[in-house]
Order: sequence, then C-alpha cells, then structure tokens
Amino acid sequence: MAAAIVVTTELSIGGMTCAACAGRIERKLNKLDGVSATVNYATEKAHVSHPAELDPAEVVAEVVRAGYTADLPEATNSADDEQALWQLKERLTISAVLAVGVIIPMMVPILWTPNWGWGALVATVPIVFYGGWPFHRAAWINLRQRTATMDTLVSLGTLAAFGWSLWALLSTALADGPASTAHSGVHGALEPAAQLAGHSSVYFEVAAAVTVFVLAGRYLEARAKRRAGAALRALMELGAKDVALLRDGREVRVPAGHVGVGDAFVVRPGEKVATDGVVVEGVSTVDTALLTGESIPVEVGVGDQVVGATVNVGGRLVVRATRVGGDTRLAQIARLVEAAQAGKAEVQRLADRVSAVFVPVVIAIALGTLALWLLSGADATFSLRASIAVLIIACPCALGLATPTALLVGTGRGAQLGILIKGPEVLERTRRIDTVVLDKTGTVTTGKMTLTTVVPAIGEDPDEILRLAGALEGSSEHPIARAIAEAAQATAEAPPSAEGFAALPGLGVEGRVEGRSVLAGRPSLITDRWGDLPEALERAVAAAEATGATVVVAGWDGAARGVLVVTDVIKPTSAQAVRDLKALGLSPVLLTGDNASVAEAVAAEAGIGRVVAGVLPEGKVEVIRRLQNEGHVVAMVGDGINDAAALAQADLGIAMGTGTDAAIEASDLTLVRGDLRVAADAIRLSRRTLGTIKGNLFWAFAYNIAALPLAAAGLLDPMIAGAAMALSSVFVVSNSLRLRRFR
Repeated sequence: MAAAIVVTTELSIGGMTCAACAGRIERKLNKLDGVSATVNYATEKAHVSHPAELDPAEVVAEVVRAGYTADLPEATNSADDEQALWQLKERLTISAVLAVGVIIPMMVPILWTPNWGWGALVATVPIVFYGGWPFHRAAWINLRQRTATMDTLVSLGTLAAFGWSLWALLSTALADGPASTAHSGVHGALEPAAQLAGHSSVYFEVAAAVTVFVLAGRYLEARAKRRAGAALRALMELGAKDVALLRDGREVRVPAGHVGVGDAFVVRPGEKVATDGVVVEGVSTVDTALLTGESIPVEVGVGDQVVGATVNVGGRLVVRATRVGGDTRLAQIARLVEAAQAGKAEVQRLADRVSAVFVPVVIAIALGTLALWLLSGADATFSLRASIAVLIIACPCALGLATPTALLVGTGRGAQLGILIKGPEVLERTRRIDTVVLDKTGTVTTGKMTLTTVVPAIGEDPDEILRLAGALEGSSEHPIARAIAEAAQATAEAPPSAEGFAALPGLGVEGRVEGRSVLAGRPSLITDRWGDLPEALERAVAAAEATGATVVVAGWDGAARGVLVVTDVIKPTSAQAVRDLKALGLSPVLLTGDNASVAEAVAAEAGIGRVVAGVLPEGKVEVIRRLQNEGHVVAMVGDGINDAAALAQADLGIAMGTGTDAAIEASDLTLVRGDLRVAADAIRLSRRTLGTIKGNLFWAFAYNIAALPLAAAGLLDPMIAGAAMALSSVFVVSNSLRLRRFR
C-alpha cells in the first residue's frame, strides 16, 4: 500500500497573546487525523504537516474554532503587523493618560475629595474595558474552550479589583450618601463610611495600573519581537525589485518576478543581481556581504556563477538566469532560517509542558490564598489584594518567550553572517561536541589546483619558462593545465598563442610557441623524449613529490628547462580557523582520500595534529563512527557529495555553502561562503544562542518561583506585581536582542 503524501502548510496566526495560546492551537491542530503542527508564539506562525488530501481550509477552520485567526502567508503582510502594533499603542496611550488621574490621587492625600471615588470609576471604566479588552476577549474565548492562559489571569485580576471597588463604592453610597465616598482620614465626620470606600477598600488604581503595565509590556514585547525578526525580513527584502531584461537586443525594464530561467538581463554598476545566474558577458566585482557576510567583493567574469541579491560594484554584466523564484539561493536561505525559527529546542518543550499546567495551578493558588487569609481572620480587602497579586505576578509570558525570541534573533543574525542553522536541536549539539573532523579538498584547501613554484634549470629564466609553458597549457582544459595557464596570464606580459597543439593523454601536451617546439608534462614524458633531467631539476621533482604536489616538467628544443609545481593550496584563512576551533576546546582531525604525504603537508601548514588519509567516501562514515565509539562527540565539516554520508553520521554536520547540494542537505549548519573561520563563528553563535535561551528560562522560572510566595503572603502590591510581570517579559526579549550584536 502506497504511503500517504504529506505536505506542509504555513499559517500566520493572529490573536495569540502568550505562549499558552500557541500551546492550545498546537494541541487542537495535532488532534486532526494525520496532522503534526508546531506553533511559534514569537514568529506568530504555525507549520502544519498534513495529508495532501486534507484541505488547508480545514486547518484554518480549526484555528478559528479555537478562537484565533489564521491566514496563509500570502494573505498577510508587514502592513498588518504595523496596524496591530499601532492599535496596541493607541490602547496603551489612552489607558496611560487616564490612569494618571486614578493613580496620582491615591499617592497624594491632599487630592482626595469627597467625590474622588466616582471620578476614579469614570476614568477606570475605559481603561479596564477598552484598554484591557484584548485580555478579556481572550479570557472569554479560553473559558468557552474550557482552558486558561495568561489572559485569564490578567482578566481575573483586573476585573476582581474593579468589581470589588465598584461594590464598595456603590454600597457605601447607598448606605451613607454620595459624600461618603471620600478616602478615610480626609474628613473626620465621614470616617465610618470611609472604612468601606476609602483607600483600603477601593482598588480602582490597581485595576488601572495593572492594565497599563501589562499593555506596556505587551507593546514593548511586540516591538522587540519585530526587531527580533528584522534580520529575516531584511533577508527576504534583499532581492532586486526590477531588472533590465534583454529582449531582441533591447533592454526592457520589468519587475524582477518576470525573469524566467534562460532569460538574459543586464546588471549595471551599483545594481543588484536580479536572480541566480551565470555571467555571459562582462567582467566585474560583486559585493556578496549582504548575503554571505563576506566583506571583500568577488571578481566575476564570463562563465562565473552569480547569486541573486548581490550587488554589482564594478563593470556592466550580462547574466543568464539559471534559477528563479523559490529555487534561488536567497529563497533557500530564507526557508532554512524560517524552518529553524519554527522548531523547538528540548528546553522549550519542557517550558511548554510547564506552561500547560501553570495557569490552572496559579488560579488554584489564588483561590487558596483568598480562602486561607479569610479563614485566618484577615479582612476581605487584604485577602483580595493577596489573591489578585498572585494572579497578576504569575503570568507565564516570560516563560513562553524565553526560547523563541532567542532562536529568532540568533538564527536571523546567523543568516546575516552567512551561517544557516537548520533547527533548534542543533544548538544543543554544539554544546557537547569535542572533536571536529575537517575534509581536506574544498574545506581546508581551495579545492582548485594552483601553481606554487617554478624551478628553473641552471641558466634558465623562470618567467620565460612560465610564459611558454602557459601559452601551451592555455589550449588545454585539464585542471593542472588551467592552473599553469592562469598563473601565466596573471603576469605582466601576456603569453603568446600556441600552434599545432596536441594533448598526450595521461602524459602532457606539446605544440609550437614562437617557433619553438615546446613540451610540458610528466617527468617521464620528458625523459622518454630527451633523456635524463638535469640534477637540479631531479632534486626539485623529488622534493615536490615528497609533499604530495603535482610536478610538470617543461622544455623546448630538446632540453628540459624547468619544473612547475602545482598543488591544491590551503585557503589563506584555514590556519586561523583551526586556531579558532582549538580555542573553542575542539580537537581538529584532517580526513581525506588523498595520500598520506599530501595530507600531512596540508595538516602541518594548517596546524592540525591528527590526520586520517587514503579514505574512500564510504570509509569516511566509518571514521566518524569510530571516533564516536571512542566516546567523542563529533562535528564534521565538508563540501562534496562524498562528504554527505559522513555529515549525516556526525553529531553535528557543517556544510560549506560553496559545496554540493547533497552535502548542504545532509548538514545541520551551512556556511554560505567557503571560509572555514565561519565554522568557528557558527559554533560560537550556536552556543551563545543556547546560553541565552537557558538564561531566559532561568530568569522566567526563578521570577515565578520567587514572586509567588511573596504575593501569597500579602507582601506584594498588585500594582507592583503588574509592573514586575510586564518587565519580566521585556527583560527576556531584550536579553535575546543582545544576540544581534554578535560578531
């Protein structure tokens, strides 16, 4: 029987006010047949995996039945977010202005007047029922669903304070007349009535202050969450808005979305490359900093790949599109970052389990506090203040924000630096790794053959050897030939052209350059044609081959003239990268399929002490497994198809973004540019993000554990509780935002 096809739908969720809301939606969706959902409060997104036959509209309907809104991402935009933030600011501003007129008189006895209570009532009604409407609405929805969230606690607390105050005000007015609603101690003749309606009985200021503090916390939290997601939004907006498309030899300016695969378009200096493609005309330098974090522009010419959203800073380029829309590198990076932000680390799952039972427990504690104080003989006002303080102080907002905000900022900052973290579970693995296995070719080395040395025979000019050998090798496509030809082209004097070129498979090349019969290839080719090499060249060949380098002997007119040494050189940054990895407490191991002499030479230059050489692709997995069996927690850094299985086997797979798609797919971390130093940065960022998550969770748990007993003991004023609760959420988000400064 064929397996059911599973698809993923992403929804933008509206109406969530705390992490408990996200948990409720998640539980509702997971009850649908075949559905696996993850809801992220910080990003306000739901990632829903479901059978292909299930209409996404049914998923949306389930969210709506739970009392929230849900839309496909295409139906939402940043303008909606701005509108919601503006409405929240409006509620906060109005409530704060009115609250001043309620709270200040409570603190300044000279302002107490006989009718102060009625004035406080008039000012508090819009605060509680307009400013606090989002809390009451959410609490009512929760009640209908037989659940409770943070909004339930806020709503109960403010309504209890308001209801008690209103009852005290009305009962006193009915008993003694309107004038008796003054505060106690202001007018001696009103003292009996003031026992009920005075400062010890009327809590309008509590209802007003708590509403304002919670609204302020919610507003600051919303602003901070927008800042936390700014990196991803900036990434999504990097692409060019329009492009000069070439049609029938003419440039036509069209929206970037109209470019198709195979279309040619022009990129002038200062313009962004519209989409991924290959240069078909022109030479320039391209600034990739916005996408990869690389500060130095990259030179490109005909045949070179360019990536959409990078900036042309040099000459005019004509590019043929190879990938468009969702297939581009930018879109792939954005998807990886979004997927990472949607996931949950193990520590967050613990917080979710705590939050699920926390609110009902707090309500029970609040009721128990009220009952115990009343039974102990305390007056009703003191007992009510203590129970309200319990409700307000215990809101688990900080607990729900601890992980997603840090993950949001950390992954976003990583994307800016060219580091893609695939999921939150990756963060936990980075903390434990003690060994890092480095593939050689393309990871530690450039993966490209480079001419390193020209050794001339006695009396010969090395520049002349390179010029003539380069002219001959320029007609060949072999990687070694290309290395020599490129080195020759980089000299001040351009190499001449070759005539009568012929390739000798497995041996070398021959032809005529400037009337000379030139031969270049293996030492055996030269000795077979012209006899033994001069002693100086023999020594140069032996020394080069001892280090694993490739040797090309060049000569003309019947005599060997010099030795050209070609090798895959290590990247300029690899030695520093190895030092950085060691500084993180990691033991580097070089793993390669090359022979031992080559590997040892590279390891010595890079500063790597342990080498495993001569390993076939399937053997790389065995090396990783052997290290794990020895008790090591292993990270693997690679870039090729032959590294994919080892990357998957490692506890932490790190792929160079310049490598193959197979390697990137098998990895946990992807480094967009091919600089090994970024591997150390990636591990440091991951560890820093995990540390921030744990710090946030510690604060959130410690705050609740320490504050609840104080509130239950009657030592915490409800107003102070409201301010502290709001500030705890702001603290957690602000602490996460520090990751934006990671360098």
